[in-house]
Amino acid sequence: MLKIYFEKVNHGIKLEKPKYETSFSSGMDLKAAINQTVEIKVDEIKLIPSGIKLIIPQGYEGQIRSRSGLALNFGIVVLNSPGTIDSDYRGEIGVILKNHGKSVFQIEPGMRIAQLVFASVIKCTMEETKINSFETQRSNKGFGSTGLKLRDNDD
Repeated sequence: MLKIYFEKVNHGIKLEKPKYETSFSSGMDLKAAINQTVEIKVDEIKLIPSGIKLIIPQGYEGQIRSRSGLALNFGIVVLNSPGTIDSDYRGEIGVILKNHGKSVFQIEPGMRIAQLVFASVIKCTMEETKINSFETQRSNKGFGSTGLKLRDNDD
């Protein structure tokens, strides 16, 4: 099992360390390290501190993802989902939340606001070449071309 070191940041409330809620969970919940309620108005974006710093081993990244219940029930999502935490970042983890819902949403101190998933990173090199767009059946068609009727497509 991968070992991730963390440090609590002193400004927030006393939070438990991130943990998996069940033995089959893919992500650990990140909590709001705030001392008072924060409101996110409709269409507003807020950066919410998590209260932790991480040491992620080289070759891995942390990914911050929306919590499905907040997204479905309130329209609260991680704006740059998944947000990437590089292995050389040592600052406090912040969660960028946006309210796509229909009413003001309140983030309470210690509230579970996002998921943290760790993944391995594959490094590659880029080599320039000429690409034949017509060597595959899909060709250069995108944006739903394998299942949706496209507006400017005769097919």
